[in-house]
Amino acid sequence: MRPGWFVSMLCDDTITPAPRTTNAVGIDLGITSLATLSTGEKITNPKHERRDRARLARAQRELSRKAKGDGTNRAKARCKVARVHARITDRRRDFLHKLTTRLVRENQTVVIEDLTVRNMVRNHKLARAVSDAAWSDMRTMLEYKSAWYGRELVVVDRFFPSSKLCGACGTIRAKLPLNVRTWTCECGAVHDRDVNAAKNILAAGLAVSVCGAGVRPQRESSRTGQSAVKQKTPRREP
Repeated sequence: MRPGWFVSMLCDDTITPAPRTTNAVGIDLGITSLATLSTGEKITNPKHERRDRARLARAQRELSRKAKGDGTNRAKARCKVARVHARITDRRRDFLHKLTTRLVRENQTVVIEDLTVRNMVRNHKLARAVSDAAWSDMRTMLEYKSAWYGRELVVVDRFFPSSKLCGACGTIRAKLPLNVRTWTCECGAVHDRDVNAAKNILAAGLAVSVCGAGVRPQRESSRTGQSAVKQKTPRREP
């Protein structure tokens, strides 16, 4: 079996900030659509792990059949599994890099939600899909690329009711199950769940950018009786 070769290069480069723009975008992350933008654009989730799931399962079955004492054949089977994992990771990372670079270059302000991915992967029904979507990787890329190009990344509080809030009249729907993708408010406005959420995320993010505080509509603090104003400040990496 031929050995694999990897080349590592260390470069000292300075990234030039991108020209300023007045554009701003809110992003609602999901599974069917990896990202829904406040402009109405939906970016389909490529589901890289799912596309290679059969190939990965086949390679893992071949590995399981190899006896532990059979060093050469078992090593070959293990490398085959590793190559499938590497293929999935590389394709996912390439897609996310292209997407995040585009979003940061086109917009001066990018607004996202502070999702609790660790808690989501505890749900065995969603864990595989959430892991394949790689929302944490996407947020990390948006953070350091925003710092590189002189953009502002705003992270809206995770308790902000982006999906249940009517973007037309401000009414918050009591319940909105995940299987409901389109809903009609009492004011008559018809909302696409994801697009409405992205627009509300953008509005909340712009309020944070201007006022310096996030607001959770109609959510009261148990101690003060006043609206809570917790907003996580964006983390930036050099």
